[in-house]
Amino acid sequence: MTERHTALIAALFELEAELRRLELWEAEAPGADCFASTVPFCHDTMFFHQWLQWVLLPRLGELLELGTLPPFPSQMAELAELTWESTDLDAAGLIALLRRIDRLLGEPAPRRH
Repeated sequence: MTERHTALIAALFELEAELRRLELWEAEAPGADCFASTVPFCHDTMFFHQWLQWVLLPRLGELLELGTLPPFPSQMAELAELTWESTDLDAAGLIALLRRIDRLLGEPAPRRH
């Protein structure tokens, strides 16, 4: 397992804890039709925190378990800022965590010699 994978796994656990701390963690998943969205972040069918819990965490967890997570650009922190900038939610820690996850997702795998 690479350092990137280890750091991402730890960050996903932190993400769950932060969603719980902010009382954004939900006991029940949205309806099945919400997952059929073709819009990025299921923005037309879910709230952003729902997407984090019900789409991002499980999918990244599966890819990390399989060891098949190629680098890709991610801008979750930007969406989080837009989502929570005009609310009373103390989302600074969550946004910082998402920024770290974005950075980790974009890191290329180390070259093998």
